[in-house]
Amino acid sequence: MMLSIFSSGAVCAILGASLAVFLACIGSAKGVGRVGEAGAGLLCEDPSKFGGVLVLQLLPGTQGLYGFVVWFVAIFMKIGAYGWDKVFLPEANGGMSVATGTAIIMACLPIGIAGLISAIAQARVAAAGISILAKKPEAQGNAIVMCIMVEFYAILPFLASLLMLFGIPDPV
Repeated sequence: MMLSIFSSGAVCAILGASLAVFLACIGSAKGVGRVGEAGAGLLCEDPSKFGGVLVLQLLPGTQGLYGFVVWFVAIFMKIGAYGWDKVFLPEANGGMSVATGTAIIMACLPIGIAGLISAIAQARVAAAGISILAKKPEAQGNAIVMCIMVEFYAILPFLASLLMLFGIPDPV
């Protein structure tokens, strides 16, 4: 039985889904933490700016959400389409092929890797936005727009991962 698990593509597929959520959430956790640290100093001085700080802190967290959505699609729509009772069986018995498992891992990597990197980059921009909020609260929108510029480059790999996943055929 152990050998049949590794002769199916399910292990690759589950690894890919796990990397999508794991890497993107690491980036989001680091990013949200970094902006929280920057925001804490401002809130010590002016607690009334909590709403603005919260918005800037939330933005690097979206990459983790994108990774989770890709994980969900990979696990429940792609891997689950085989039926959990068959997914680990060899391809000849209705299990997932190594080629399909490899396609799923490759489809999950864009959001995993880009989510990790873009969340950290977005956190740096959001932390700088905290400085804007401290000195010119009326310019908070400018800080958010700068963060959204980085967000765009998280949305592209998110869409790429989804489009690749949806392009992988389900078992007949």
